[in-house]
Amino acid sequence: MQMHQVTAAKEILFTFTRSLLDGVLFDLDGVVTNTATVHARAWKTMFDDFLQQWTKRTGPPQSAFDIVHDYARYVDGLPRLEGAARFLASRGITLPQGLASDPPGTRTIAALANWKNALLLELIRRHGVDVYPTTVSLLRDLRHGGYRIAVVSSSANCLAILESAGLLDVFDARVDGLDLARQRLRGKPAPDAFLEAARRLDVAPPRAAVVEDAVAGVQAGHAGGFGVVIGVDRLGQADALTQAGATVVVQDLAQTAARTI
Repeated sequence: MQMHQVTAAKEILFTFTRSLLDGVLFDLDGVVTNTATVHARAWKTMFDDFLQQWTKRTGPPQSAFDIVHDYARYVDGLPRLEGAARFLASRGITLPQGLASDPPGTRTIAALANWKNALLLELIRRHGVDVYPTTVSLLRDLRHGGYRIAVVSSSANCLAILESAGLLDVFDARVDGLDLARQRLRGKPAPDAFLEAARRLDVAPPRAAVVEDAVAGVQAGHAGGFGVVIGVDRLGQADALTQAGATVVVQDLAQTAARTI
């Protein structure tokens, strides 16, 4: 586990209180781990290569995948298949859905998603997983305070990432991309994954908080009727997170605290 260094603001903008909340549901990428940047690199490598091939075959030229704006707008927080399809649609490109077994190089959405996933796993294997120390500190405080804690991620690699980060035992429940496929849960911005996590924690949504860095994730928390939705602004999109339904927006979870009463 590697600690991602941050300059945390000291002003406390939100305090978790046991009188109001029983559980806290955390998104993974960009909230607990800094794998959002690794995801973005994998998406960019895959899409840039694909777009170059597409231009050679069909023209006209396509601009490269923007690792900040395209990532935040089209793929952040979404299941891989949906993210790939949304980005391609933004470029006017349509591909068949394909099969989950389609290997990289096949001209299908599924093949692109598999290609991106292979790149991601290789980056994690080489460099490990970077975590936010202020989030880890908050997780410990919440556990000490008696809150039930879940991680909710669209990634099918959630288990491997938590194991690499040494955080597998921190959470009482996990809902990830494998659960979405197995239980046919809709991805964010639908609230299905968060509602399933709350069910596994045996916590009513109004008594739970959602912590998210993606607009789609904040929308999901808001749609699910959760008591608090905390937006973590890692990409300079505070206004968008607020408009999506965030109760409060922080730059880092050092701006939150946990009480035991």
